Amino acid sequence: MDIWNDLFYAELTVFGQSVAWREVVGNGFGFASAVLGMRRTVWAWPVGIVGNLLLFTVFMGVWFANPQEHSLFGQAARQVFFIATSVYGWWRWQRSRRGRAKGAPAITPRWATRGERTAYLVGAALLVVLAQGVFAQVGAGWPAPRWYYWTDAWIFVGSMLATYAMARGWVDFWLVWIAVDLVGVPLLWHSGYYPSAVMYAVYGGLVLWGFVVWRAAARDEAPQAAVTGGAPPQGADDAQDASDPRSAREVRP
Repeated sequence: MDIWNDLFYAELTVFGQSVAWREVVGNGFGFASAVLGMRRTVWAWPVGIVGNLLLFTVFMGVWFANPQEHSLFGQAARQVFFIATSVYGWWRWQRSRRGRAKGAPAITPRWATRGERTAYLVGAALLVVLAQGVFAQVGAGWPAPRWYYWTDAWIFVGSMLATYAMARGWVDFWLVWIAVDLVGVPLLWHSGYYPSAVMYAVYGGLVLWGFVVWRAAARDEAPQAAVTGGAPPQGADDAQDASDPRSAREVRP
């Protein structure tokens, strides 16, 4: 048991600051998951879950001792949501992959419709307001500027939205991740989570490339699937969107 305990609490020094090895390893799994997601591979989901479990123990310092000696509640809470959403995304991509050629991408990306986009933007705004209030209450005993809770809330909600949109196969999810990274990198660096901050900065480049790849796939693959009748079985709602000419006009941002 001492070996497992030593491995769990192993640390290294980065810029004079001690950080947990599990933060580095967890982010490594997260990066691998992002690469697999860009390639639309089902393995993106289970690989991501491993990283989420490790990072939850890193950010929830109040339960698991970490070198930073404080918690990022929004960062910890979103790991829980990531796991739940990853199970959903895993199931949905597995279902979508049925009937496709071996080695083919699990899904065909598309833009969210106007109605879907309006719903998720309004929902995200309301959840940010709610989350920052909850985080402020949870961290009441820990002095922090008010902006901290707003930024942590946006990272939490934006990450939830991006992961759900990825599960649905919406191209929009890459744009949401860009907005999350723009806030997440400065917050993580300010809080001393250097490996996570650096990884988020690296994510930024990957996210931009992923957006280009998925946007091209949505433009090139969806019309071909509609003509050949090979549209993926992503649920009745998606099938209706693909076959309705009015929806085709809506999905362009």
